[in-house]
Amino acid sequence: MEELHSSTENVYYRRSQSRNNRCIIILTIVVAIVAFVVGILIGRYATCPEMETNDPVHGFPEELMKDADPEISKLLINGMNSDKIRQNLKMLTEKPHLGGTDENHELGRKLKEFWEENGLDHVVLAPYKVQLSYPNMSNLNYVELLDDQGNSMYKSNLTEPILTPEENKTGVVPPFNAYSPPGDIQGVIVYVNYGRVEDHEYLEQNTSVSVKGKIVLARYGKIFRGDKVKQAEIRGAIGIILYSDPDDITAGDVDKVYPNDWWLPPSGAQRGSIYIGVGDPLTPGYPATEWAYRKRDPNEYMPGIPCHPVGYGIAIELMRSLAGGVVPEDWRGKMNVTYRFGDAFQNQGWKARIFITTHSKVVTTYNVMGIIRGAVEPDRYVLVGNHRDAWVFGALDPSSGTATMMEMSRVIGQLVKSGKWRPRRSIIFCSWGAEEYGLVGSIEWVEHYTKILQARAVAYLNVDIAVEGNSTLRALGTPLLYRSLYSATKKVPNPNSTEVAAGRSTVYDTWYNTYPWQGYHRPEVKLPGSGSDYAPFRDRIGIPCVDIRYSWNKNKLKLSSYPMYHSVYETFYLVDRIMDIGFKYHTAVGQVWIEMARQLSDEVILPFNVTDLTNVIEDQTDSLLDRFGQLLSDNQVDIDLLRGAVKNLTNTVERFENKLEEVDKTNPYVVRQVNDQLMNIEKAFIDPNGLPGRKYKHHLLFTESSVDNYAGSSYPGLSDALTRIVHGDNATQQWEVVHKHFSVLLFVLQSAQSVIRDVSNFMYSY
Repeated sequence: MEELHSSTENVYYRRSQSRNNRCIIILTIVVAIVAFVVGILIGRYATCPEMETNDPVHGFPEELMKDADPEISKLLINGMNSDKIRQNLKMLTEKPHLGGTDENHELGRKLKEFWEENGLDHVVLAPYKVQLSYPNMSNLNYVELLDDQGNSMYKSNLTEPILTPEENKTGVVPPFNAYSPPGDIQGVIVYVNYGRVEDHEYLEQNTSVSVKGKIVLARYGKIFRGDKVKQAEIRGAIGIILYSDPDDITAGDVDKVYPNDWWLPPSGAQRGSIYIGVGDPLTPGYPATEWAYRKRDPNEYMPGIPCHPVGYGIAIELMRSLAGGVVPEDWRGKMNVTYRFGDAFQNQGWKARIFITTHSKVVTTYNVMGIIRGAVEPDRYVLVGNHRDAWVFGALDPSSGTATMMEMSRVIGQLVKSGKWRPRRSIIFCSWGAEEYGLVGSIEWVEHYTKILQARAVAYLNVDIAVEGNSTLRALGTPLLYRSLYSATKKVPNPNSTEVAAGRSTVYDTWYNTYPWQGYHRPEVKLPGSGSDYAPFRDRIGIPCVDIRYSWNKNKLKLSSYPMYHSVYETFYLVDRIMDIGFKYHTAVGQVWIEMARQLSDEVILPFNVTDLTNVIEDQTDSLLDRFGQLLSDNQVDIDLLRGAVKNLTNTVERFENKLEEVDKTNPYVVRQVNDQLMNIEKAFIDPNGLPGRKYKHHLLFTESSVDNYAGSSYPGLSDALTRIVHGDNATQQWEVVHKHFSVLLFVLQSAQSVIRDVSNFMYSY
């Protein structure tokens, strides 16, 4: 028993000792783990204080949510160098570089190398196979007057005369209108002023003159040239001659012209496309890639009658030969001749002749794209763009913009290379290869990457022409960018010393003084039409866009465009010696441009003001209902529904803007949520079915007028249909369009309201 007892005690002792050992081991392990964790925490917060966060729940470093550094703004603005812009422009204008030519491809390659050398992270040269249009260089186009025996009494110049050595270069394409069908037609001439709808209506309602079966003579200006051709064609004209009247492109003194001043000489002619479609004519709606399907039948937007541009030197001879009644005063230009309607010649049996050999062919054109990757949100893109192709030398259009963009990209790229700054979001520089033919380059790219851009693009900032005068800034833009535009112009020094002496020290000051926006106490910004590469970003994917340039004072000078527009005389000499000596206006445009890009790419909360959007929508609604409200009400369209939808959107925006003032910028989830709402509100106005009769125009509020591609329009779908009704154009069918489109507008206005409601309370109860 004792042995048993002793044995039991020994067993018990050994077991007890074993338990104690295990406890010691466990305790040691626990202490080691605690010590390890404490060590990590001490190392994390004591030795790395720069990684501390004010939001330990989310655990995001403070650096991630740091707002933009104001010092970067100064570095970028002050970094813009006018001498470098001048050097860029001289290089860009050495040779003609029409879209689809080797010379334009060469400039694309040079730009790619420039961006790679100046710190952009990735640069691509993207080819597209598109149908462009060219004259037959061995059998050139012309206009002439024939007598009753068929003898030539007067013939237009086949080329523009050389006035300075700069124009004496190989590769200059003579005046022509791209996409004009070939033809050799003869007939009498009818003068139709600017060739607008109202001009044709005046002719039809107040005279016995008809354009049917006749050649139309119209002056450039007021509306897009392709719309002039369209209006003549649908009324039965067989051809059209376009010219720039001295009233629209001189100060009235036709002797003081280029090369002594910036006014167009009599020999100058405006080239340009008359295609009213969008993008490559053979692949509408899809990118013109190598493997794309190409149409075999003519595009519905192609002009059907021959068209040719001439200088006002021959336009005087054409007008002098006309018979018929004298036109009203507002139809008279500044040519030293009596303006007549025509419909007959003073010499019986005379005829006008238009001879056109222009033809289309498929060529490869290139977009050059360079990206600076964002440090925090690389998947958000601020797009900065300008086209590269020109009708001849393009010293203003587009090379003044390209030269400025090159300097802008150099300043940003060098700052990024230095390690001093990298933007929060990505910046993509865009050089489009064939804008002049119908926004071909930008549309192909937007069509190619529609889904990506819809999800990720923040804004598109365009400078087609940096300087077309030197009086004041002019801006076209959609409302979400107003805040950034005004902010940027207030930071840029005024390049005009006379204005500075008058107390207007910034670009903003002169802009506001020249174009005050009645009721808003700020400069006026007009809605963009479809005159440049911003259009596809707005029309297809609802991206806020802006186009800026220095321009003449439109309150003082009645010009349809800057005088040398699309002529051979748009040379480096014109810019360097006459229009912007010292390139200070180019620099000012570039400084506004670079500051807007910085704000949009670097500020934690996107600098969009949604109230500006609703203000414009309210103005559009008032404008529409002032014109057509009674007509709508008389035809069972409840206009109070439209007013109510706009009011509801305005109220929701007001609540959203109030909450935005208090948003927690240290919470990246909240910031991303708010920025997504800001990015998507304008996309709510996109309808994939397009506007009535315009299936590739998807923006229901800000798309251009259907009778003038250059001009914006209020509720374009409704305005177009109601205008046709007023003019008796198939009213029954158009009322069906009105009723359907009215309901679509109510839907998209409610959709915009849903975008900025509370993210968990966006649905409606009916």
